[in-house]
Amino acid sequence: MLDYDEEADAYDASRGGEPRAEAAAGAVLGLIPDRPGRLLDIACGTGLVTRRLAAARPALRVTAADLSAAMARRAAHRLPGAVLRADCRRLPFPDATFDAVTGVWLLHLLSGPDEARAVVAECARVLRSGGVYVTTVDKAAAHDVGSDIDAVLAPRPRRPAQDAADAVARYAAAEGLVPAGRTAFPGRGQGRSPRSTVTDLRRGWFTLLPPDDPRTEEFATRLARLPDQDRRRPDPVFPLHAFQKPPTA
Repeated sequence: MLDYDEEADAYDASRGGEPRAEAAAGAVLGLIPDRPGRLLDIACGTGLVTRRLAAARPALRVTAADLSAAMARRAAHRLPGAVLRADCRRLPFPDATFDAVTGVWLLHLLSGPDEARAVVAECARVLRSGGVYVTTVDKAAAHDVGSDIDAVLAPRPRRPAQDAADAVARYAAAEGLVPAGRTAFPGRGQGRSPRSTVTDLRRGWFTLLPPDDPRTEEFATRLARLPDQDRRRPDPVFPLHAFQKPPTA
């Protein structure tokens, strides 16, 4: 997994920046009831999405959390007094604290199903009755847009998806959460070009292809032969699913 303390400085510029954050926040807001309460945004990163959630819903008291100290520091500049460093597998909040919990681009980073299950369980634990948990699913699959780049990369080794939609639904159901809607949003500015993909390969962004693996250069050579080296292929479209803790009588 990438070192997000090292990635923090360049994260926004390399991940679509404000346009992607705008699309993500708009989709998340469409799945959260518009009423006063408390919202927790886990794995908030640099706070671009969280800041938009807070600005769009002033009646919500927004808290943000991230495991990376560098990411949390950046987010704190955007949301003073609302950001803490925390492990989402062991959230430092009492039961039934929040009316909504959001987690955009987190579950795919986890090392195995036990960790993914633990995060979903923690989100369910800190939700109040009637609260909503919103998460992205199938992130890696969203990047496969059917382009010539994807055709070159098709034989590459892949990690099992920890955010597969059916698995996340099972974890949510095990915690008593029920489906409460779904949508999707474009990863604006994240369409790959052949040249940018070669750079990502050599940086180790494809986790099972480290820079020193001979296969990395084999894929880089094939990508370098594609036409339109700097033309970005279509942006990915990220699925977003919501689950609710049923209201008590």
